[in-house]
Amino acid sequence: MIRVRVPGDKSISHRAALLAPLAASDSVVRGLSTGADVRSSVRAMQRLGAAIECEEDEGGLTIRCPGGGLAGGAPPRLDCGNSGTTARLLTGILSGAGVAAVLDGDPSLRSRPMRRIVYPLQAMGARIEYEGEPGRLPIRVRARATGQLRPLRHRARVASAQVKSAVLLAGVLARVRVSVSEPALSRDHTERMLAAMGAPVVFDPARAGAGEAAFDPTGWDGGLDGLHMTVPGDPSSAAFLIGAALLSGRAVRVEDVAANRGRTGFLAVLEAMGAAVRRDPLPDQAGEPRETWTVRPPDGLRAFSIGGAAVPGLIDEIPLLAVLAARARGRSEIRDAAELRVKESDRLTGLARALESLGVRVEERTDGLTIEGRTGRLRGAVESRGDHRIAMAFGVLEAAGDADLAIDDRACAGVSFPGFRKALAPFTEGTPARPPGRPGGRAIAVDGPAASGKSTTARRVADRLGFVHVNSGLLYRAITWWALREGIGDDAQAVEDAVPALALELVPAPDGLAVGVGEVIADRALHSPEVTARVSALSALPAVRAVVLDRLRRAGRRHEIVCDGRDIGTTVFPDAGLKVFLVAEPRERARRRLLERGASLTEENIEREAAALEARDRLDSSRSLSPLKRAEEAVVIDTTGGIRARSWIPSYDSPSNAVSPDPDHTSPERPLVMLTEPRVRSSFAHCPRIVAGERGAPRRSCRNPR
Repeated sequence: MIRVRVPGDKSISHRAALLAPLAASDSVVRGLSTGADVRSSVRAMQRLGAAIECEEDEGGLTIRCPGGGLAGGAPPRLDCGNSGTTARLLTGILSGAGVAAVLDGDPSLRSRPMRRIVYPLQAMGARIEYEGEPGRLPIRVRARATGQLRPLRHRARVASAQVKSAVLLAGVLARVRVSVSEPALSRDHTERMLAAMGAPVVFDPARAGAGEAAFDPTGWDGGLDGLHMTVPGDPSSAAFLIGAALLSGRAVRVEDVAANRGRTGFLAVLEAMGAAVRRDPLPDQAGEPRETWTVRPPDGLRAFSIGGAAVPGLIDEIPLLAVLAARARGRSEIRDAAELRVKESDRLTGLARALESLGVRVEERTDGLTIEGRTGRLRGAVESRGDHRIAMAFGVLEAAGDADLAIDDRACAGVSFPGFRKALAPFTEGTPARPPGRPGGRAIAVDGPAASGKSTTARRVADRLGFVHVNSGLLYRAITWWALREGIGDDAQAVEDAVPALALELVPAPDGLAVGVGEVIADRALHSPEVTARVSALSALPAVRAVVLDRLRRAGRRHEIVCDGRDIGTTVFPDAGLKVFLVAEPRERARRRLLERGASLTEENIEREAAALEARDRLDSSRSLSPLKRAEEAVVIDTTGGIRARSWIPSYDSPSNAVSPDPDHTSPERPLVMLTEPRVRSSFAHCPRIVAGERGAPRRSCRNPR
């Protein structure tokens, strides 16, 4: 699994740079994006008299500001570069503060609409004039001669965080009542930051559709608290690295990403395309939710359809989704995205022309695209039109390794994602090298009898290492469940005849790989008493084992896995980089199995369950095809009494290595063996260290299982 961090969120960085100088006390904000757009906001506030000090390191930009508001004086001419956020939010700030300035930008920004911002602010009484083409930059904001701005209740036709932010900022700084109603959800970073700084802004952070944000100064003293935070990673930047992972067939974990509801809509589209997405929450920063994301690729991307209220929440990710659609099975549709025509470029036309130049069939409409996915190598020239999102999207396609592209302006990606090409490098390096004859990618094999702790141990090790957990027993149980459902569970020959054609697949799930039988993702039914009673017998059938072996090795070719079962180290992955064999006393295993079922731990139940487990052990160990046995080089761990404060480095030349229970430690409900990360990740040519519980204890000699 590839682990990455992305630059600080651009939208939050803009707002921090623009709002910190307006506070009544000092602010320190770390981790801002170092992109050109955010620097435009910082420079603009410095030109307006804000005493912002900047430092840059590997973690991004740090700004320190004493606060106190903006200085007066001659109206400066502020160059907003290519940043629409800088120009639009500053228009609201200048209008509310009554500070004069001229806002301008590069030719691309001059072509983008400003009327939607200027109109509501003029309705509040702000004095704003166009210096060139009406509705476009440059504009002049004049200081107010007399009086205050008027209250405003604005109903926006299009959901726009920039319009909403400009009106709210003007209201807060002028201390007049304002509200903005939207037809759909847009980003609420401004509301969250203003609220964190003490402004009485009212909004619903949990809403999913239309809603209202409002400011009422009644009872407020007008002072904004200083801002102290670390900016989480940019989800839009993360989206492009996730796209590179999906196209290259790699799992990826993105640490500490902003998880604002208005920014994560693309994750639902990726799930619809077949990707497995796991979202682990982290503590908020200044009201902003944060998460770590783990995304695993499917065997093939599926087409998608998006439109309506979902579009504002993924508008910046549509260029990436369009590129993914070109590699998906079927026809993907993007609707209600006319807003893309007034971004840094006309992105709908730009995407359509670029995809068509590569041989992808595209239908361009007024508000969207229809894209027919295709296979085969793509070749051609891509015109980015100076648009960082288009350059990044096709950079992702190129990184996957099956496209030869000539992208005219790769450097423009630095507007939002400095170092983007370097960030793509891990996805262009291919799968890790493996010894000749290995049936798949890097694998850890965990074997042992029932209830010895295999699945729990393997799952936790996989989570620690960033590998995928594969429970081979679920495949056997899925076949058994299917056979019982089809009424052939007691007819071995019927099962053998039918199982080769069974649509049995391992499909990505947030915590590993789930088992799909046809269109059904089997789950609880796999652990029914009926399945448990028949699974051992059906698992011994050659046709059944052949199907399971094929599916496991497919998973091994595509993923870095921790696989548990009874013949993983001997048959499925005989060249696994690490093999572990877990054992436990029958009564302890019986106790665990009864607890798992919620059954009573009576002596009679324990004895009965222990006898059943021993009978299954004999059956599994005596079968002629892939019997349960320890691989010679496997590390043996007896989990009967639990494991604590023991670490060792197994030698593949010493197959007798084992660990016995710690007699002074109370047995946990599930044993846990953690493998340290660096040596396992770097290479299986070196034996990785295994740590059970606490680290640093001396190596101890151990007994082998009976």
